[in-house]
Amino acid sequence: MKVTIDNELAGKIALVTGGSKGTGKAIADRLLEAGATVISTARNKPEDQPDDIHFIAADLSKPDGTQQVIDEVLSTFGHLDILVNNMGGSETPGGGYAVLSDADWLSSLQTNLLAPVRLDRGFLPGMIRRGQGVIVHIASIQAKLPLYDATLPYAAAKAALVNYSKSLSNEVAPKGVRVLTVSPGWIMTTASSRMMERIAESADVTAEQAAQGVMAALGGIPVGRPAWPEEVAELVGFLVSPRAAYLTGTDFVIDGGTIPTI
Repeated sequence: MKVTIDNELAGKIALVTGGSKGTGKAIADRLLEAGATVISTARNKPEDQPDDIHFIAADLSKPDGTQQVIDEVLSTFGHLDILVNNMGGSETPGGGYAVLSDADWLSSLQTNLLAPVRLDRGFLPGMIRRGQGVIVHIASIQAKLPLYDATLPYAAAKAALVNYSKSLSNEVAPKGVRVLTVSPGWIMTTASSRMMERIAESADVTAEQAAQGVMAALGGIPVGRPAWPEEVAELVGFLVSPRAAYLTGTDFVIDGGTIPTI
């Protein structure tokens, strides 16, 4: 069979966390189009969940939730070839360090750092035994450009995820497993719209003014707009494919030119 973009992941089993909407859904759809058997997770099953994607309802911010996913994937499919740790987000209040409690910090760390760590720990032994596998961590440019007024714990957790991802790659690349990070800038999703609403409420401005404030805080987006989820998914689709076989240990920034340094 001739290998093309439409079938280059045929025979591969892929898990996308946070795969029911937004960027996660776009990534799951992209891997499915490339021929992979796709599993997605989220807290709740969406009404429009497609039948050709195996869905697992689980709360990955809790250790029991990650273990549930690991157990079901391995018992149902036997192994995992591709893990995309996409789940993440910020539910903490705006207002800077003073309004943040220990619970706010712990919630962000559980969701944005420890959930990927636990899933990696669950699936890496099988990947190492087979001498192959790909793990992608979806981080954020806030690891380098934190917004202290809005998402301080989220930015700190994503910075830790980038560092962890690089360290993990150094350990497991000699064993045949590639580990990569994708750091998007602002993506036009429902979650980003909710974040604008929270910032607006905290600052007593409109959502449109909040969005302009975020653009200004980021230094502007030279391309002139946020990314679409499908654009991030296309990058992930390439990175997990055989065409990217020599890529590991790298943080791929997709931000429309937002980060002002090289």
